[in-house]
Amino acid sequence: MMKGALIGCGFFAQNQLHAWRNIDGVEIVALCDRDAGRLSDTAAAFGILRTDTDAEAMLAAGGFDFVDIATTVGSHRALVEAAARAGCHVICQKPFAPTLADARAMVAACNAAGKTLMVHENFRWQSPIQAALAAVRAGEIGVPFFGRFSFRSGHDVFAGQPYLAEDKRFIIADLGIHVLDIARAFLGDAERITATTRRINPRIRGEDVATMLLSHAGGATSVVDCSYATRRVPETFPQTLLEIDGTTGTLRLDVGYALHVKGVVRDVSPPVLPWAQVPWHTIHESVAIIQQHFVDCVRAGAEPQTSGRDNLATLALVEAAYLSAAEGRSVALADL
Repeated sequence: MMKGALIGCGFFAQNQLHAWRNIDGVEIVALCDRDAGRLSDTAAAFGILRTDTDAEAMLAAGGFDFVDIATTVGSHRALVEAAARAGCHVICQKPFAPTLADARAMVAACNAAGKTLMVHENFRWQSPIQAALAAVRAGEIGVPFFGRFSFRSGHDVFAGQPYLAEDKRFIIADLGIHVLDIARAFLGDAERITATTRRINPRIRGEDVATMLLSHAGGATSVVDCSYATRRVPETFPQTLLEIDGTTGTLRLDVGYALHVKGVVRDVSPPVLPWAQVPWHTIHESVAIIQQHFVDCVRAGAEPQTSGRDNLATLALVEAAYLSAAEGRSVALADL
């Protein structure tokens, strides 16, 4: 039995606990949260007996093989480094780190400890995205040379995560990071990015609209666009839509999980897991898929696809996008 501890019992961590409960050979045996009431409620809901409000104390006591870090970004480095010192494998929520320097230090700490470090970068693990990715990798549209990756919605994301309204960086750091990671999965690493941002909602501190142009190392170009200020009817939350042009055809993942490949339409709708709810079900399923991937990689001693090392490239795109938007210029990733 692989035993785990989860740190952070907030809004999204509930999904992670549901997913862990349904992975064979895995048990979450300890919970930690600084909010004693939230910790107690979560422990009761999931039948977990061991709880602690002090992460360092819990890690020092040990008794588990891995740690799932589901806290906000500012706490990640200290927790990842403490988990590495405790000899634990780590899966850490995104954004991985507030700075590239922090992220590199976290990767180095887990490497030195010989432990797996994976970032909970779950959007690319959504089954509709995976179906589109499989078609592209199988050569169904030839060699891709252009892509558009789009997430536009008017969903009130602040209702469940009110702290997002207070962040100086919002849509690129919280949502765009997912869509940039999807672009990397399809077209490879980017060498250059140009970005513009806007704040439409006057009640938040950060940007809620971003448009980014990426030049990929293999020669492809992509547009990544994100918005939480778009009033769509019908609402498409939480679907990521994409279109990719290849040398022999075009692929499009459209509203309603319709995958168009050279004129042929496939239904790639995600299943609704027993603990999931529509329309969140595609995200819920991706949580289960990514956590299973983490477990499989730990058992096999393999590097996860969304490892800490891999996520450095996605995080670099986020930093470069903010620099580009602030200075009104194209930014080369090599300069970061």
